[in-house]
Formats: sequence, C-alpha cells, structure tokens
Amino acid sequence: MSDLQQWPCPTCEHDTDFEQPECIDGHTEDGGACPEWACTDCGTALVSGDVHRPAAATWRHAA
Repeated sequence: MSDLQQWPCPTCEHDTDFEQPECIDGHTEDGGACPEWACTDCGTALVSGDVHRPAAATWRHAA
C-alpha cells in the first residue's frame, strides 16, 4: 500500500482515508500513477484522474 489520501467516501458518507493498493492492472508499467484507491473503512473503490474512452468505431459500407 502507498500514501493515504483523505476524500469523501460515498458509502461511509464522510471524509475518510483512501489507500492505493498494489496495481495489478499495469497502470504503473509506463511510469504513470495507478488511478485506483480504496476506502480504509469500508473498501469502496474510487478511480481518480482522466478516463480514457476508446473512440467510437466508424463503419462504412461499400455501395
């Protein structure tokens, strides 16, 4: 586990500590930060940072 951050927990309904579990999804392989955080009281997960959405596929049909 790494540093603690205090944020409002939507489940606990008050400010609480969130910790960052070891990243198993490869977010840190390129030197970036893992966006996943877990409430130390109830375990609710939060994702911080930008959300990357793939571009919608454009389908073209030959006439």
